[in-house]
Amino acid sequence: MTTVSASPDTAKERAEAGAAGGGSPWRLALAELRRRTSALVALAVVALFALIAVAAPLLSRLGGWRPDEFDASAVDPYLGGLPVGPLGGISAEHWLGVEPVTGRDLFARVVHGAQVSLLIAFAATAIVVVAGVAAGVAAGYFGGRTDTVLSRLMDLTMSFPSLIFMIAMMSVARDVNRILLMVLVIGLFGWPGIARIVRGQTLSLRHREYVDAARVSGASDWRILTREVLPGVAGPVIAYTTLIVPGMIATEAALSYLGVGVRPPTPSWGQMIAESVAFYDTDPMYFAVPSVCLFLTVLAFTLLGDALRDVFDPRGGRA
Repeated sequence: MTTVSASPDTAKERAEAGAAGGGSPWRLALAELRRRTSALVALAVVALFALIAVAAPLLSRLGGWRPDEFDASAVDPYLGGLPVGPLGGISAEHWLGVEPVTGRDLFARVVHGAQVSLLIAFAATAIVVVAGVAAGVAAGYFGGRTDTVLSRLMDLTMSFPSLIFMIAMMSVARDVNRILLMVLVIGLFGWPGIARIVRGQTLSLRHREYVDAARVSGASDWRILTREVLPGVAGPVIAYTTLIVPGMIATEAALSYLGVGVRPPTPSWGQMIAESVAFYDTDPMYFAVPSVCLFLTVLAFTLLGDALRDVFDPRGGRA
């Protein structure tokens, strides 16, 4: 008679299954990802844009132009400042063309815009994950009044119309570091989602046999949380983190598009898209280049996050 074993749904169970099968759970997850073509392509696109963001100063120097440097000879003053040449002024000097009116190099602004957009997205995601995991683990493990207070705080934060509140805060605060302010404002409203997921996972792990055994053996709460509970929620957190990043990128782009995000001359993709709207019919390349970059980055992170969710949290992916 054949028996059907339940698939492991937590990182702890995956670790036990991996040990029984002769491989670590992370190695098994990596092998599963390698079988997914969409995940590999998405990972390559993510790595490409991350490399572009890190190497933005070097790439702009290779292109020969700074992102805030004007080139009056690249635009025609008699045609309303439109770029000279086809496809938005693409040439050996300007690899992706130039901005209308200003003549600033579009390649330099796009790569520096990637640096700004991804920096804000990654930093805000880090705040969201750290705060969300801490609150979710504390609420799920300790329960009682701690759970009640943290759950009500999650509900209160999620009840705010976050985009409107972000716009108001960004509009009021003027003489501050805009990048730091955007990171803090975006991170402020993002943590309850992951906190709820981690709380649910922690509730399911709190009374597992290995957690009870650690508690009976005299282990401290801190040791139980770090050695037993956190490894059990690591898989879903990794998957959810990858899905948070595209939302953060889109939020930064939306705020910059609305004029309350990063301010000129600091470039960002959302700001460039907003400025290009006035030229979409006369210079479509100015609109297309940052839009395609934003689209590909968000799509790649979304596909990668879906793949990681299916691998690390199959029950959540089927729900």
